[in-house]
Amino acid sequence: MIAPCANLFLFHVPENIVALTPQNSEVFMREVDEAVRQDQLLTFWQRYGRTAIAALVLGLAAFGGWLYWQHYSRTQSETTSEKADAVLTSALGGGNPDAKELDALAQAGQPGYRAAALLTKAGVASRKGDAKGAIAIYAAMAADDGLDQPYRDLALIRQTALEFDGLKPQQVVDRLKPLAVEGAPWFGSAGELVALAYVKMGKTDLAGPMFAAMAKDAQVPDSIRSRARQMAGVMGIDAVEIPAEPNEG
Repeated sequence: MIAPCANLFLFHVPENIVALTPQNSEVFMREVDEAVRQDQLLTFWQRYGRTAIAALVLGLAAFGGWLYWQHYSRTQSETTSEKADAVLTSALGGGNPDAKELDALAQAGQPGYRAAALLTKAGVASRKGDAKGAIAIYAAMAADDGLDQPYRDLALIRQTALEFDGLKPQQVVDRLKPLAVEGAPWFGSAGELVALAYVKMGKTDLAGPMFAAMAKDAQVPDSIRSRARQMAGVMGIDAVEIPAEPNEG
């Protein structure tokens, strides 16, 4: 009796379920998934729609601001570059740059332009006999952490050169000895002042070799090399370089 009942039950299963093919089943499941996703999207939008719109607006505003800032920075940089070129060209030609433009350039956001303007400003002051004003500018540059070290070193050398006669020789040595090293960028300028300080101290045993080293250093400006060669010769040190004879093939 049990088996016929089981057969009878199977016989009465709805035909639309039994006839569901694998392909139809896959289509049906996709429709269900799509409905679920739509429902989830609707729920998400109802909960977070305003927040999402606000975030999108803020994002677009931030991007627009970034584009504007890039354009503004590029425009300002080009303007500053043009002003710097005009001011520095005038100074290098021995002229007197416009004081207002020079002051404005000295406040530029780009450290390179600012340093060049300050060096020019100090140079103009020195040329006009305002040594005190030039020294103040150089001293401020040497202490400015916002400038690259080579500019700060150059400012310290020029400051020391203007103050040289009023400084004790040891003060000059203490300031510039770290820069008066063979191969260093400012070896010639710093080395000459240090060597002269040694001469004032009567330490020709230190001054002579330094003059000779500067005279033989091809990286040192020719004017300094020439003076160094003469000073080394006065101290009995031969700093004249003899050109090497060409090898005969």
